[in-house]
Order: sequence, then C-alpha cells, then structure tokens
Amino acid sequence: MEKRFVLVFVVAFLLYVPWVVVAVEDTTEEVCPWAGDQEVALLLKTVRGTYDVPAVAGAIVTSEGMMTMATVGVRKRGSKTPVTLDDTWHLGSITKAMTATLVAKLVEQGILAWHTRIVDVFPELMDQFDPNLGEVTVLQLLSHRSGLPKDLDLDAYRGACVLQERLRAVTVELAKPPATEPGQEYVYSNLGYIIAGAMIEKLTHKSWEENMVDRVFTPLGMDDTGFGGVGTPGFIDQPWGHTEQGDPVEGNGPDVDNPPVLGPAGRVHCPLQDWACFVVDQLRGARGCSSLLKPSSYTTLQRPHFGGEYALGWIKTDRDWAGGLALHHTGSNTMNYANVWIAPKRDFAVLVCVNQGGDRAFKASDAAASALIDTHKILLSGK
Repeated sequence: MEKRFVLVFVVAFLLYVPWVVVAVEDTTEEVCPWAGDQEVALLLKTVRGTYDVPAVAGAIVTSEGMMTMATVGVRKRGSKTPVTLDDTWHLGSITKAMTATLVAKLVEQGILAWHTRIVDVFPELMDQFDPNLGEVTVLQLLSHRSGLPKDLDLDAYRGACVLQERLRAVTVELAKPPATEPGQEYVYSNLGYIIAGAMIEKLTHKSWEENMVDRVFTPLGMDDTGFGGVGTPGFIDQPWGHTEQGDPVEGNGPDVDNPPVLGPAGRVHCPLQDWACFVVDQLRGARGCSSLLKPSSYTTLQRPHFGGEYALGWIKTDRDWAGGLALHHTGSNTMNYANVWIAPKRDFAVLVCVNQGGDRAFKASDAAASALIDTHKILLSGK
C-alpha cells in the first residue's frame, strides 16, 4: 500500500514539474508581453526583436481619431513589467510642433505676429543683443533660420526658476554673434525654440508650460500630458529610459531629462492616446478642417517659409504611400525615441515610441512606422 502511494505521488510530481517550468518560462522577458491590437502587436514584436529594444508602442490614427494601437515589450530591460496601453512616453523634439501650434494660437488671438522680432518683445535688452539677432522674427526661430547654433550649454541653465533661466538664455545667448547669417542658412536649433518660448512668456506673463496646458493640451483633451522625465523615481511604473546601447539609464522620474529650460524644444511626454489627439488635430488641419486653429493657421504651420523642407515643427516631404504630401518629425532626449508620419491625402498618421535612444532606436521606430503604414493599407483593403 505504501509503495503504491509513493509511485502515484512520484508520477503526479513528474507530470506536474514540466507545467511549473513552462509557467515560469512564460513570464520571462523573451515571451514579449503585449497589449492592444494583436496584429499590430505582432508587427511591433518583430521590430522589437530585430533591433533588440526594450519596448515599442505604435498607433494609427485618422482625422476621426484613434484607429488602432498596441504596445510590446517591457518598461525596463531586465524586468518583467510590461508596457501598457496607458503608459506615458517621452516625445523629445516632437514638442517643437506643439510649441509652433501654441505660437499660431497666440497669433490668432493677436498676442503675437509671425513677424514679431525678438527686439519687439525685449526692447529693454536691445543694447545687449548682437545687432543681427535682435531683428530675428518668431517665424525664423521656428523655421531654424535664426542664425542661432543648434544648442546651448544646458548645464549652465539648471536654475530652479525656469522663467528666469529662459530669460537668462535670451540675455546671454543673444549677445553672442550668430553662427550663420539670420534668415539665410537652415541650422536646426533647439536654442531658437527656447528663445521663442521666452518670447511667449514675456507677452503672456505665464510660463511656456502653463501656456501649453491652457491653450493647446486642455482644449485638445490631452489631460495626461506633461513635461520632463516619466515615472516615479525608483519604481518601474512607466517606460524607463535606455542608452543607445540598450542599457537602462541610472534613474527615472521627472528630473531624468534635459533641464526645464529646454522645454519648448523637447520635454513633452504623454500617453499614445494624448499624442494622438494632437496628431489628429494636425491631420484635420492639413486636410483643411478647423479644430484648435483656423485652417489658414495650419497652412502656415505645415509649409516651409524659407525654402527647403522644414516647416514649423514639421518636415514637409513627398511619399508615394502618402499620395504626395507627408509631414514628419522625430524626437529623442537620448533615452527615448518618438517618430510620427502624417499623410493628409490618405487621411491617416502613424505614431511610434521606443524607450531607448540612439541610432538603433531610430531604426526600430522607422521600421515600426513602415510596418504601420503597410498595416493601414491592409486595413483599408479589408473594408
């Protein structure tokens, strides 16, 4: 009787062990957790594996709103915490299109004009400016035609009051001679957008951040959009930033980002759903529909004013899959990557986020965008 009991126990145990092992294996990172549309998730999973990035999020929108979305991967490499559909992603320089949209709103309200000069806003500082830079307009700043260099020494602008730091950037950086002749050569400039932000603050008596919330985010329903790094320090409650080699950065949270002075050029974060609200509005505007702004304002935002391809926060180009006109931009704070393409004539846009910086993350975002574009074709053909 005892031998029969032992035999039954051993057989039962042996039958149980493989099930336990499988269960453990199914919770490892290699399984690639996902959420959202299954077909989109499968495409993003392939991209994630090919480029070995921690996570990828992607969405397709039309002028009517969100069409489909999915996320794959983990918030932090080495953890088992999956990214979710509600996670918040850092958009980097895609912030520039949002700042330009804010300027357009202020122009509509008569607070600012596209040809308002820096010296018009800061007449008291006129004697401190380089003579050429004082004449630069907000349109030139947003078009990267200001003559200003790409960046400033961000470590020199880490003071507690962001309004004072942006004003100090105006006084210090505009006293230096321009890198190129203002109004002529295209030079991508984060500094130019910081100066534009300081002009907004002087005219409205509110921070750029407050203006963005009041005049752009809230009207568009972007209620979970904010600024700076994401997550609670020490907790894996949002996508964690990763270096270009794919290693988790040392920390997380609001302060793990470029300093606040850079805000107008690249510090917005939001969930995919909120970003979609902004992109849908831009898509509607490109199709001649009014929403946040008048149709004429979108025309101003989405076309180059000094030749070349760069509009105001957008790169205007042509793509066959878009039926012609396409609007594009990427963004990265060196720890995350975001990528967006808008096809007005085909009435759709694709959005991609990766929680890693560097060239590999860009290639992953580009491959994901291409896969989403192909998916949109398939979805249309199935209608």
